[in-house]
Amino acid sequence: MADLTMSRLHEAMVIVYAISLVFYFIDYLYKQKGAARVALVLLGGVWLMQTAFLGGYILETGRFPILTLFEGIYFYAWLLVTLSLILRIFFHFDFAVFLLNMIGFIFMTIHTFAPVQIERSPVGEALVSELLFIHITFAILSYVAFSLSFVFAALHMILYRLLKKKKWTKQWSSLPSLSQAESGMTMSIMVGIPLLFVSLVLGFQWAVISLDVFSPFDFKIVGSVILLIVYSWILWRHRKHALQGTSFALANIYAFLLLLINFFLGSRLSDFHFWY
Repeated sequence: MADLTMSRLHEAMVIVYAISLVFYFIDYLYKQKGAARVALVLLGGVWLMQTAFLGGYILETGRFPILTLFEGIYFYAWLLVTLSLILRIFFHFDFAVFLLNMIGFIFMTIHTFAPVQIERSPVGEALVSELLFIHITFAILSYVAFSLSFVFAALHMILYRLLKKKKWTKQWSSLPSLSQAESGMTMSIMVGIPLLFVSLVLGFQWAVISLDVFSPFDFKIVGSVILLIVYSWILWRHRKHALQGTSFALANIYAFLLLLINFFLGSRLSDFHFWY
């Protein structure tokens, strides 16, 4: 029972860490104080949990946990979180904090779902199953966010054509404004990008510990990486004011078509992605 509780707490810590990454991403791009506060609180919670686990491990073993690779990964992840909190609270180095947390999340995931951890734990099979569940959940959430960006993009194109042709009537009064539709696209892909990144990290870890034969060049994995790059490029170009208005909307529509191809065709051609 105690092992199961500890496993749940570690899984919860990974999920909280992932959510904090989403808010840090939003804060870094748009300097939103609300997102920054939420990210800092969530990361502080992760640090408290990490510190509690680290202290408990030291008390249990009577030594500092750096003698094995498995222990070193955890200590390394704890140091990254500690350093990112210091940089955020005292120096406000936002980009450095965001990159540190991306690295820290990867290593925290490796530690929580590492093969050695799975083998040692009496709830190892449950951990693997739940890792898969979390991976799929974050993937679906990212797809939902990108679907919302597609909806806003379609509304933007409809509204633009109505205004251009001067066919505006009361039945279209419920449409958002052009600026609102553009903001909706931006916020949606801002949320979708870190969610997809988290899903890829978790999915890669699941494949490593679960599959006898695993290739990082699986069609679905490559497609998801390309999708992440495409949406990141769209957001970067928008931030540089190179994609605005209808061109930004069209880019979101084309990217969503790529998502659909990856969703359906990628699952058929993948060696192990049969669930979504």
